[in-house]
Amino acid sequence: MMRSLFVAFCVAVLSSCSGGEDRIVVGSKNFTENVLLGELLAQHLESRTGVVVDRRLNLGGTFLCHQALLSGQIDLYPEYTGTALTAILHQPVLRDAGEVLRTVSSAYVKRFGAEWMKPFGFNNTFAIVVTAKTAEANHLKSISDLAVIAPKGTIGFNFEFFERQDGYRGLVDTYHLAFAQGPKTMDMSLVYTALRDGQIDIGVGNSTDGLIEALRLTVLEDDKRYFPPYDASAVVRIETLERHPGVRAALEELGGLLSEEEMRRWNYEVDGLHRPVAEVARRLRSEKKLD
Repeated sequence: MMRSLFVAFCVAVLSSCSGGEDRIVVGSKNFTENVLLGELLAQHLESRTGVVVDRRLNLGGTFLCHQALLSGQIDLYPEYTGTALTAILHQPVLRDAGEVLRTVSSAYVKRFGAEWMKPFGFNNTFAIVVTAKTAEANHLKSISDLAVIAPKGTIGFNFEFFERQDGYRGLVDTYHLAFAQGPKTMDMSLVYTALRDGQIDIGVGNSTDGLIEALRLTVLEDDKRYFPPYDASAVVRIETLERHPGVRAALEELGGLLSEEEMRRWNYEVDGLHRPVAEVARRLRSEKKLD
């Protein structure tokens, strides 16, 4: 109930500062990669369409961005197929990337009046990470191996992961993990530093996060294939595509643009080298000859 009230309040605030029909509003979630993709979308639309683009980046989690899209307070934002399937549509986990995309695409058109563009090209799945020292000391290679340290270990992740259908409870059940104490929830940006500083023993991050390599963390194999595909894509209101015909062509240029390795590198530019998001997005577009 409290989360629903919070989302409603935030959407109401957004409505007081939304753009008009002569502009496009791009939103994003509140973690580095999504903010960077949101800025990439904004810059590319500005360049290709000439329409004024407002940014509502770093809005919050999945549910807030989804509600903002439905209410028309934003026109588009970057989303992930597996997240839409489980967290928004509450559908059972599917393993085939094409099937997941077809399922969410069909449902979003029918239920939400929104369309999924061609994915950016990378799958940002959840990553179960430990320090290299912990992995070596306990011979950890896969998530199944965590059964050895779970009874004396602490796991940490962002708030949303606790409630997701493809989140903590399913992970524990699938891998038969018995933690002695409850998980620590925190902002996604704090998970890696908490792991580095020994505040948690196991972290749940994203496979394309730049800090994984920067902090020399070890990603454990999802040997039971618990997590579905999470292909990143722009989700756009159909009304926006109809109002601005050039938007579709511009967004189609971004399909297949980035590999998982490339996305990790660009995320590191922001998180590891502390470069401004707008600058990194400009450099990305330049490297891809989109400027």
